[in-house]
Amino acid sequence: MSAIDELFRKLNKEQRVAFMPFVTAGDPNLEFTADLLTALDSAGCHLVELGFPYSDPIADGPVIQESYTRALKNHVRVHEILEMVQRVSPSLSLPLVAMVSYAIIFRHGIESFLDQSKASGISGLIVPDLPSDESEVLRDLCDQRDLSLVPLITPTTAPDRVAHILETARGFIYYVSIAGITGERSELPAELADNLRELRRQTETPICVGFGISHPKQAAMLTEVADGVIVGSAIVRRIGELALSHRDSAIQSVVDFSKEMLSGLKKPEA
Repeated sequence: MSAIDELFRKLNKEQRVAFMPFVTAGDPNLEFTADLLTALDSAGCHLVELGFPYSDPIADGPVIQESYTRALKNHVRVHEILEMVQRVSPSLSLPLVAMVSYAIIFRHGIESFLDQSKASGISGLIVPDLPSDESEVLRDLCDQRDLSLVPLITPTTAPDRVAHILETARGFIYYVSIAGITGERSELPAELADNLRELRRQTETPICVGFGISHPKQAAMLTEVADGVIVGSAIVRRIGELALSHRDSAIQSVVDFSKEMLSGLKKPEA
């Protein structure tokens, strides 16, 4: 059982919904990222999705794309990210999930990347540019290392593909709330709750929702139908606005926002 499986079993018993912030590794530098991971752990976050900067990201909106650009301009490297994770992970109680392009994994060497990820303390991978029906080899290699290969499902995913994804899911399902790119939104789709209920009828695998969530009220509205909430742009924006000139303020801003989001994430009583 992976660290992610153990976490969701614990949260389910406690009737809690997971809060998972997204952080770009190396924005503005890896020292900042390490300190932010520690602060998010202390704030009570349940997991962190750690983005590996990539020059051609899939479905990321301008806020996250700009964070990748900032990190890449500082020449952050894959091995440096993994070394940073290895330094900080022993002191963390939360699992880290890498959001990483398959192109990066392939270029690094698949088994080498997985071995180094596992050794560094990463618990799972989200690989957005690897179709589910082409992921068997990577999934088997992840299984051998007790790494969870987390799949994505979108509102436009075909039913037969959804069925295949649910059969092979590991860790949790990343449900993309909207057909589009990441970014803060004032409202979530009206059909989102019904989509999640339908998905829940088909699987017992935890379902985490991302894309567009940026307010505590939005997160609280999902507690009845989701097992976790993923927030990226609202956090990355705060880092981009403050990190270079007001480092400590940037960390505090993200921590305060995360605590606000956490405050409403308790499942309603049956």
